[in-house]
Amino acid sequence: MANWGKIARRTFLIGSAAMAGGVAFGVWQYRRELPNPLDPGADGVALNPWIIIDQSGVTLIAARAEMGQGVYTTLPALLAEELDVAWDQIRVIHGPAAQAYFNAGLMSHALPSTDYDRTGFQEVMVEAMSVLPKMIGLQVTGGSTSSLDAYDKLRQAGATAREVLKQAAADRLGVAMGSLETRDGRVIAPGGVELSYQDLAEDAARIAPPRRVELRPASQWKYLGRAMPRLDMVEKVTGTAQFAIDVRLPGMRFATVRMNPHLGGAMVSFDARAALAIPGVERVVDLGHGIAVVATTTWTAMKAAEAVAIEWAPAPYPDSSLEMLTVIRAALDGPANSKLRDDGDVDAVQIGAEDQVIEAEYSVPWLAHATMEPMSAAAHFTPRGLDIWTGSQAPGFAEMAAARAVGLAPEQVRCHVTYLGGGFGRRGENDVVVLAARIAQAMAGTPVLVTWSREEDMRHDFYRPAACARMRGVLRDGAALALDGRVAAPSVSRQTMARMTGNAPPGPDKGHVEGMFNQPYAIPHYRVTGHLAELSVPIGFWRSVGNSFNGFFMESFIDEMAIAAGRDPLAFRLDLAEAEHAPSAGVLRAVAEMSGWDRARAPGTGMGVAMTHSFHTPVAVVIEVTDHDGAIALSRAWMACDVGTALDPSIIEAQMVGGLVYGLSAAMMEEISFSGGIVDQGNFTEYDALRQHQMPQVAVRILETSGHIGGVGEPGTPPAAPALANAIFDLTGTRIRDLPLNKRLRFVS
Repeated sequence: MANWGKIARRTFLIGSAAMAGGVAFGVWQYRRELPNPLDPGADGVALNPWIIIDQSGVTLIAARAEMGQGVYTTLPALLAEELDVAWDQIRVIHGPAAQAYFNAGLMSHALPSTDYDRTGFQEVMVEAMSVLPKMIGLQVTGGSTSSLDAYDKLRQAGATAREVLKQAAADRLGVAMGSLETRDGRVIAPGGVELSYQDLAEDAARIAPPRRVELRPASQWKYLGRAMPRLDMVEKVTGTAQFAIDVRLPGMRFATVRMNPHLGGAMVSFDARAALAIPGVERVVDLGHGIAVVATTTWTAMKAAEAVAIEWAPAPYPDSSLEMLTVIRAALDGPANSKLRDDGDVDAVQIGAEDQVIEAEYSVPWLAHATMEPMSAAAHFTPRGLDIWTGSQAPGFAEMAAARAVGLAPEQVRCHVTYLGGGFGRRGENDVVVLAARIAQAMAGTPVLVTWSREEDMRHDFYRPAACARMRGVLRDGAALALDGRVAAPSVSRQTMARMTGNAPPGPDKGHVEGMFNQPYAIPHYRVTGHLAELSVPIGFWRSVGNSFNGFFMESFIDEMAIAAGRDPLAFRLDLAEAEHAPSAGVLRAVAEMSGWDRARAPGTGMGVAMTHSFHTPVAVVIEVTDHDGAIALSRAWMACDVGTALDPSIIEAQMVGGLVYGLSAAMMEEISFSGGIVDQGNFTEYDALRQHQMPQVAVRILETSGHIGGVGEPGTPPAAPALANAIFDLTGTRIRDLPLNKRLRFVS
């Protein structure tokens, strides 16, 4: 990854006679109201935040973090289509934390509506609401919105840059602008005269760009819509990519932390004498709720941290997972926070003699993010302020949190975003940045790399909450007449937003019931209520958020209704979807065809299906399982998604498969449990994930029938668990309503 500091200092130098550095081009929404964060100094010019053209080529300033989802490949393709430069020649760096890099795409999830059937008025409301992330500088990578947010912005940036470069060439050559063309980073004039973008950049900087340029249709795309090689792949396979854990600065020291395992509890006392006696240990820092050890190596710091004798105060929540689940279940009988789906009149349905009433309760456990790169950040506290290097999904919030922690003004803190070794929502939190800032302040003048042990990471996460659901359905003549769902869990949105902004959002919590209230099924009487459980266990956004548990609840229960009605589970869903949402019906038909759903199944084989609409993308999954001497093996899986516009099919496929693996791991064996107020799991030996030999063969089909770009990073996760549970029922006849599945059966190991 290129170094932001070097770009800022060196690239934006424009000499009085010749171009020695670079200039930035493009437009962004509300550009006249937002400050440009790229300050080239007194002798430089920067028109906007997105594109730098200098003597070495074109650099794209990415507003979203690369955490494996492929933005450093797709974003340059968006730019290259309009700028007329070679896609693989565009360099990509992550920009600074700045208001101009706000993510308006997050507002696509903001309305308390079903998303798949928005009216024109609702679309206008979403557009109007994009002013909110602009005003607060909501520079966040998440919600499967990176491509959705950049789709128009970067194409417009490339198109306007292209046009001002053509205007500069027309002025220089004294020809009509309409006679010029662009190709491979050059303006082409009649007679074969060619001027490079670098030669024209300084002149173009003086030209006011047009407000909006007509964009090229998909039929003219060169890069978008096809599988492109990953631009970050060479760095990652050769080990030259820089993650936070790789940062090295002159004179650097290495630190780790050890915090109260009773989450939210204080530290009563500690004795660091044994740790300070270890060669290489330089300091033990009191963090209030724990300690940090600073040493000459990370391993030395970790060994010394274990040598500190500490007395911990208790946690402010029940001691055990069972007690917590009791609190969550009790919330099902309490007042509802939301009723975002209330079609028909569930309470008025008259149950006839031939009708069937189906009831079931489900539960899922707490889950950790378990990113492969443990939490880490480098920090350097100097008289001019604080620099932090970390993989952050929200660098602006990180800067503000670090500034508060060490008593600086926000403008004195700079967050340099590295590659993320996994995010899934965890790296939107600022705890690692705050601790690194405090340790760096204690070691003022000396850069420090803070790396958590795997045990600290897993036992101090912001977990996906445990959740329960109580479902009731009515069948009439083999069809779903009514569905009444209740969901209970602590509120992720309220706790997370209170941490990030100081205010918990009031009113109905949409994220709490997403994946259940907003499913594209035509059920005449359809009600979903959300019930918030009060528990102070730290929780946060986890891949697909509420969809992760509601997808399991909803699709398990739809399966139970189908079986009770004597119907084929896929045909039962298809009937419900066809009357409600054509793209959702389309993905069901696709997986039916791909899997040969109607074929005769061999003895010892089961197949299950599930479909969840989330992040504007319906995804259907069929999983095949087989019996291996009493152990369950996952043999094959088929996935179909409708993303509206497929910008890069290979990245979409990779994200779908990755989401499936994440969901299957959680379904099969992952659980965070508590004993004595402490998380039981400390490493992957206790919190296992799907292994390579357990992985089914996966086929993915990408459809493009919906009228908008859908997300791809998260929608593959929600249908994974119910598809597997439904397949196990098909194989064994046993319906499992609580996760993880390995509590009830054995998988091939």
